[in-house]
Amino acid sequence: MSMEVTAWTAVYNAMHAQLDRRPFSRAVLRRIGGFARPHRRELAGFLVLSAIGAALAVATPVVAGRIVDGIESGASTGLIAGLSVLIAAIALAEAGFGLIERWLSARIGEGIILDLRTAVFDHVQKMPIAFFTRARTGALVSRLNNDVIGAQRGFSDVLSKVVSNIVTLTLALAVMLSISWQITLLTLVLLPIFVLPAQRMGTRLARLEREAANHNSTMSTQMTERFSAPGATLVKLFARPESELSEFWVRARRVRDIGVRTAMVQWVFITALTLVGALALALVYGLGGFYALRDQLDTGAVVSLALLLTRLYAPLTALASARVEVMSALVSFSRVFEVLDLKPLISDSPGAQPVPEGPISVEFENVHFAYPSAEQVSLASLEEVARLDSNPATDVLHGVSFRAEPGQMIALVGSSGAGKSTIAQLIPRLYDADAGAVRLGGVDVRELQAESVRAAVGLVTQDGHLFHDSVRSNLLIARPEATEAEIWDALRRARIDDLVATLPQGLDTIVGERGYRLSGGERQRLTIARILLAQPRVVVLDEATAHLDSTSEAAVQAALAEALVGRTAVVIAHRLSTIRAADEILVLDDGRIVERGSHESLMAQGGRYEELYRTQFDTEATSSPVPVP
Repeated sequence: MSMEVTAWTAVYNAMHAQLDRRPFSRAVLRRIGGFARPHRRELAGFLVLSAIGAALAVATPVVAGRIVDGIESGASTGLIAGLSVLIAAIALAEAGFGLIERWLSARIGEGIILDLRTAVFDHVQKMPIAFFTRARTGALVSRLNNDVIGAQRGFSDVLSKVVSNIVTLTLALAVMLSISWQITLLTLVLLPIFVLPAQRMGTRLARLEREAANHNSTMSTQMTERFSAPGATLVKLFARPESELSEFWVRARRVRDIGVRTAMVQWVFITALTLVGALALALVYGLGGFYALRDQLDTGAVVSLALLLTRLYAPLTALASARVEVMSALVSFSRVFEVLDLKPLISDSPGAQPVPEGPISVEFENVHFAYPSAEQVSLASLEEVARLDSNPATDVLHGVSFRAEPGQMIALVGSSGAGKSTIAQLIPRLYDADAGAVRLGGVDVRELQAESVRAAVGLVTQDGHLFHDSVRSNLLIARPEATEAEIWDALRRARIDDLVATLPQGLDTIVGERGYRLSGGERQRLTIARILLAQPRVVVLDEATAHLDSTSEAAVQAALAEALVGRTAVVIAHRLSTIRAADEILVLDDGRIVERGSHESLMAQGGRYEELYRTQFDTEATSSPVPVP
C-alpha cells in the first residue's frame, strides 16, 4: 500500500471514528470475546494469513534489489529471469492469500453482524411498550445498523491491520537496518512529521464529520416525519411549508459549509503527508546514492531501501490511527451492549405454564400499577437527551378488583386518564401489575407463558395499526398458518370482504404506511378481521370505535359483534350501545373503581356514572349504532 493511499485511509478512519473517552472494563472485552468465540477458527486462519501476506509484501523489495545488483554486476540471464519469476510468484501468492484472507474477513465480519443484529432485534422485541414510547425510532435503528457495523469493523478491519502492519513494520525495519542502519535512522527522524498530523488532523476531521452527521440526522428525522401522510397533512393544514423549508435549508447549508471545510482540510493533510513521504524518499535516494558512489552500498540496496520505505511509513501511519479505530469499535460495542443490558420487564418465570384450555375468565385482584420510570426502560442516548427524566413513577391503578366470567362482557367507563387503557394493557400482559394479581382462567398471568397469554387475548385499539405491507400479510400476523378460506371468512365476518375483493390486487394490495390508503373504519375492520383470524378466547376493546363517523362506526360495531360472540370481553365503552350490552359496568375515577353495576342500577344511584352518562352518552339515546350483543 502506498503512502498516499495509507494517508487517505487514515483520514477516512479518523473522520468516521466515534470519539469517546470512557473507560472500558474487562467485562466489555469478555463480552466481545463471547461474540467472537463462535468464529475462533476463522479468526485464527485470518490472523495467520494476515501475517503471511505482510511477510510477502516485504520480500518483494528485497528481491527487486537483488535483480538490480544482478544487472549491474552482469549476472546471468537465468538468474535475472529466476528472480523475476520469484517476484511474480510472490505477487501471485500474495494475491491468493489476500483472496482467502478477504473471504475469511467477510465471513467473520458478516457473521458478527448477523449475531449482533439478531441479539439486539430479539432483545428489543422483548422490551415493554414504555420503551418504544420513549426511544426515538431513528436512534434505535442506528444501533442495529451503524453501531453493529462499527463493532464488526473491530474484528475484520482493525484486527487485520494491526497484525499485518506490526509484522510488516517489524520485518521492514529489520531488513532496512541490516542494509544500512544510518539511512534507516535518518528516515525515522521524519517519522513524527508524518504521524503526528494524522492524529491532530484526524481528530479535527472527526469533529467536523460528527457535526455534519448530527445535522444530517436532524434533517432525516424532519423528512421522515414531514413526508409521512399525517405529517404532510399537518404541515399543509397549518400553512407551514415555507417555515419547514427555511429550517431545512439552514441545516443543509451548514452541511455544505462543513463539506467545503472538510474537503480543504483533507487536501492539506494528504498533500502534507505525501510531501513528507517524498522528502523521505529523496533522502533515501540522495544518501543511498552517495554511499553507492563511494562503494559503501550496493545499487540494489538503495532500490530495496526506497521500496521498503513505503513498507515502513505506511504501517506506522496505520498503527498510529489504529488506536482511534479500536476505540471507535469499542464505543460501537458498548452502545450495542447498552441496549442488550436493558432488562425486559416481562419474561417467563421458571416453570411457566400455558393458559388453561377452554373458555377463560379475567380477574383483577387488588391491582396496583405505575408505569415504569425512564431508568427502568430507556437510555438517554436513545431519547437523544442529556439526562433521563428522573421524576418518580406514580400509581395509575389503586386496588382495582373485578372478575369477568367466561363469555361475559365487562364495560369500563370513566374520564380520560382514569386508568381504562392501563387495565386493557395489563390483561394481555403488555405490563405486569406492581401489586395484586391479574388472572386468566384463575392463574396469575406472571405464571403463564407470555406467548400463550398473547394467543389467548386479542386487543383491538382505536389506532387500527397496519404495516406497510399487503392485506394478506397484515392478517397473517395473527395466524401465519391460516388458509385462504379462513382469511376470507374472517374478512366476511368483519364486514370488509366486499371492499378487499374490489382492491386492485385483492389480498395482495399494499395498504400503505400505517394503512393510510384505507379509511379509518376500513383499517379498524381489518384489525378486527385479524382478531377473528387469531381466534382469541378473550377480547379487549380499547375504544375501538372512537373517532369514526356514524357510518363507519355502524360497520365496525357489526364486526365487533361478530368478534365478541362466545368470548370473554373487557370493553372500554365509548358508545351507549356497548354499555347497554355489558353484563357489568365498572366506573373508574383516578385509577379506582368507584361504582359498578348494570346501566339501570347505576343510573338510579345518581353518582359518577349518571354524570358521565349525561355528558358523554345521552346524545346517543335517540339514535344508537348497531348494538353489540
